[in-house]
Amino acid sequence: MRDFTVALSHRPGELERVADVLGRSGVNIKSIAALALGGQGLVRFIADDVEAARSALQGANIPFEEHEVTTVLLENRAGELGVVAHKLAQAGVNLQAAYVTGVVDDLIELAIAADDMKKAKKALA
Repeated sequence: MRDFTVALSHRPGELERVADVLGRSGVNIKSIAALALGGQGLVRFIADDVEAARSALQGANIPFEEHEVTTVLLENRAGELGVVAHKLAQAGVNLQAAYVTGVVDDLIELAIAADDMKKAKKALA
């Protein structure tokens, strides 16, 4: 699984531009996080089709970064994110992004992007 990071200007229509490019290419977004800080915006997302998302962004000349992510299943209860964050910190792993990619009954699938995926996978195993 991979995620995409797109830096945006903080103005109306920027997210629409990216979403429209992906939608016209048939890319479904599985999970997304977007925020604005000052005059900059940032959107990170996980697409159902990595190749199609990459091609759509490249075709529209939208600069992006792409990263590997790993998933972990957590119980849907208080403190579980803290346990994951502790494991990563103890392994010396810097978290870049976290996404909820699924919820079933009392389980949550969390996708993690980190600066050292090998260490992250080992810490979360």
